[in-house]
Amino acid sequence: MTSIAKSIETIRGRIQKFEQRYDIPANSVKLVAVSKKQAVEKIQEATAAGIRDFGENFLQEAVEKIKLLQDLGLTWHFIGPIQANKTRGIAEKFDWVHSVDREKIARRLSEQRTHSRAPLNVCVQVNLSKETSKSGINIGSARLLCETITQLPNLNLRGLMAIPAPLPDHDSQRASFHVLAAEFARLARQFPTMDTLSMGMSSDYEAAIAEGSTMIRIGTAVFGARE
Repeated sequence: MTSIAKSIETIRGRIQKFEQRYDIPANSVKLVAVSKKQAVEKIQEATAAGIRDFGENFLQEAVEKIKLLQDLGLTWHFIGPIQANKTRGIAEKFDWVHSVDREKIARRLSEQRTHSRAPLNVCVQVNLSKETSKSGINIGSARLLCETITQLPNLNLRGLMAIPAPLPDHDSQRASFHVLAAEFARLARQFPTMDTLSMGMSSDYEAAIAEGSTMIRIGTAVFGARE
């Protein structure tokens, strides 16, 4: 067993333990392996260990990987900030986009989505920590953007995503994630296609799962530190 396969086995075991600990139905949490700046060979190792979902931040790098690995039937998630001049490539190549944070980007993704493909699954990114260095919409504006997305023909609104500021302990992490989870619960009552709460990374995914995350995005704990 490779080191990546061992890491994936460990993470899956922890997910299962956390689902039991926090009284969450088994297999509720999907693992997305964040493969940005990782070699294709490492993605192949993760695939051999059963991972089907991969997250990328940089379009040009991702397009090469998607092309090389197209025969594996993988699901690709764009999770990075979106520049307006990159929307066409994202719309054409990805299955999911987690980082939609303004109407202009949503409209461009819908217009540029290849009609032969299923609607693009999208999450609205919320800036929980109000950090100017991070992408994401103010949580109070999320509902309006969700409403806009539901009216766009080539997008499928799936949920909310956040990358909160690093916090030092489990309780403070949970408190931050709880804010997003509460807003998700409110919006899901209004928008029936919303079923995804994308939150939790290598350093805080227990807290995210405790607050109801359905999709965690793990890079370092899967692949190790990037060189």
